[in-house]
Amino acid sequence: MIYSKMKAIYRLIILFLLVITWSNSFAQKTVVIAIETKDNVLVLQTDNTSKLRINYFGTKLENPSDYSQITGHSEREDDQEGISNEIYTSSGTTNLFEPALTIIHPDGNASTELQYASHKVEKIDHNVTLTTVVLTDPVYPLEVKLFFKTYATENVMEQWTVINNRAKNPIVMEKYASANLYFEANSYYLTHYHGSWASEMKPEETQLTAGIKSIDSKLGARANLFEPPSFMVSLNETAKENTGKVLLGQLAWTGNFKIDFELDPLHNLRLIAGINPYASSYEVAAGKSFETPVLITTFSNEGTGLASRNLHSWARKYRILDGEGSRLTLLNNWEATYFNFNEEKLTTLFGDAKKLGVDMFLLDDGWFANKYPRNDDHAGLGDWQENKKKLPNGIGYLVKEATKAGVKFGIWIEPEMVNPKSELYENHPDWVIKEEKRPEHYFRNQLVLDLSNPEVQDFVFGVLDNLFTKNPELAFIKWDCNAVIYNAHSKYLEKTGQRQTQLYVDYVKGLYAVLDRIRTKYPKVPMMLCSGGGGRVDYGALKYFTEYWPSDNTDPIERVFIQWENSYFFPTIAQCNHVTDWSKASMKFRTDVAMMGKLGFDIVVNELSPADLTAAQTALATYDRNKETIWHGDMYRLADPYQHPIASLMFVDRSKKSAIQFNYLISNRYAADYTKRIRMSGLDPHKKYQLKEVNLGHNSKTPIDANATYSGDFLMQVGINPRVTRSRNSVVIEISEVN
Repeated sequence: MIYSKMKAIYRLIILFLLVITWSNSFAQKTVVIAIETKDNVLVLQTDNTSKLRINYFGTKLENPSDYSQITGHSEREDDQEGISNEIYTSSGTTNLFEPALTIIHPDGNASTELQYASHKVEKIDHNVTLTTVVLTDPVYPLEVKLFFKTYATENVMEQWTVINNRAKNPIVMEKYASANLYFEANSYYLTHYHGSWASEMKPEETQLTAGIKSIDSKLGARANLFEPPSFMVSLNETAKENTGKVLLGQLAWTGNFKIDFELDPLHNLRLIAGINPYASSYEVAAGKSFETPVLITTFSNEGTGLASRNLHSWARKYRILDGEGSRLTLLNNWEATYFNFNEEKLTTLFGDAKKLGVDMFLLDDGWFANKYPRNDDHAGLGDWQENKKKLPNGIGYLVKEATKAGVKFGIWIEPEMVNPKSELYENHPDWVIKEEKRPEHYFRNQLVLDLSNPEVQDFVFGVLDNLFTKNPELAFIKWDCNAVIYNAHSKYLEKTGQRQTQLYVDYVKGLYAVLDRIRTKYPKVPMMLCSGGGGRVDYGALKYFTEYWPSDNTDPIERVFIQWENSYFFPTIAQCNHVTDWSKASMKFRTDVAMMGKLGFDIVVNELSPADLTAAQTALATYDRNKETIWHGDMYRLADPYQHPIASLMFVDRSKKSAIQFNYLISNRYAADYTKRIRMSGLDPHKKYQLKEVNLGHNSKTPIDANATYSGDFLMQVGINPRVTRSRNSVVIEISEVN
């Protein structure tokens, strides 16, 4: 009897051990996830502890079965240095490097460990695939979902994260990045950007060395003023236009961001990008989740040129509002009138717009407020009723008069901001972001409204909605944002018992909520994203806007550089370029530079000389012939203005039947004339082409032979000399296929 019982117990023990062995064997089964585009792949693989690691990032292999063999062929860690290549590094356990995620659990514990749980792959259409990876903590009820959305043809990947709190009490997120990438190379070079008002997009390239290099913003609103969330990482050598391995990236977030580039002791590079954790710990209630913004990347083995063309193609098709559509040319009144205008002056400008040949007139700042009239930037902001003295018949009258003159009508707004000298501030001081115990501090004499507050969201939506309700024929909105957040404090979060550290995040979420409502009701109205220039240029906002304003600096020489750098990340259809009186450059030079995007004017038309008026009208006619190629064609940078006394670039239409090349002299130094050939790109080597110089001044002659015929092969291998000199400081050439 005793023997039988012992035998039964022994069998149970053996069975238990077999189950445990089988369970461990199952748990440790290797999972390989290959996230592919047309040319590239990100390979993830579990280890024997169920941690999911990045094993490879780069060119796609021909045989998918080879991905499982990558493990063990590269040094990534040792027992003394911790784990550095996890797909989403947490903190408080074995990770010794910068984390992507730091969480305080309901019991106060600050440690998180993430293990692979599952994944699925969904084919959205022939080009787009969504891979979802689920990670869980074995101790706490925490689930982290990683999303990888790939666009095969464009070689673009979007990454974001959803953090799900499965606990019965809130968790607090101290850091919550969107993505965590890992690279192996002999050396790494980072290109990032810095600047200020009228000095945007200044590039700086540096070799990454041991430690962490971070780029970030803490401005709250107008967050990209000092540094945008755009970057390049080149592997093994500095970034080049047509050769080398390069990653272009941007965090799509219109607020504070932080992107870390950490070179670990094993000389591998970790990239962590997301919302800036600065003063932004965020509580997630029980059963709730938090979704991070998207990190957008594209990887190229053929330099920055191919990478940027891939990004342009993706943006036009998938991200920018109406990216494959058309745009309106315009005349803006700002530099013609500033705040000093009335109905008579404006209606005269409508006729000027028609005479110039643009599609639309845009009324800028100064049209609103009565108790505190908007006659300068010290008052009125927030009081969005027409100023009765300037516009006694209202905006509706102006819309009708513009229509009679043969042009559309657009208008400027800045609905997120308020002047202390305004009725809005007097009536709703609790709507303003400010710390009551501190002195108010102004940026452009204004403060920021608290968009974490649903009432403020309703107000901001109402500014635009009221304009369209009263004036349904309005054709365009210029949405400005001129202030940063000082003394960050929300009366709304205080009243509702929420954390003040959520303000920076909830402000942007509130902005997006307003823009979602606007686009639901007004899905097709063109809108310009402006922020005192380029202080708010990112793909988080551009999903709601048709275009953006890169800088208030419209000096054409400066614009060559600003537009050049923006061209790496944004397609030209989204870039607003205006001809103004900021410089003494010729009208030809100014219009030629502004044609590299969405052309506009901010000039006093009736003060133009006959020659300048003709030059502007000629440029508009040239632009009209070539705008489809400029907006939707492929862009090729031919001569870098940072390395040469000229800048040269061209746009080629998709059929390769036509192209347009822009050449600018950007140096005034003695003997700066450029006498070398410039090799073109993107043409069909087997087609025959003719060249024609356009935008020539009255009685000007060109050395470009319009009757000569060249093969595409000749133009790309040998090239032509556009004869850019101080007397010909801007040369624009149309390239047309000869049948």
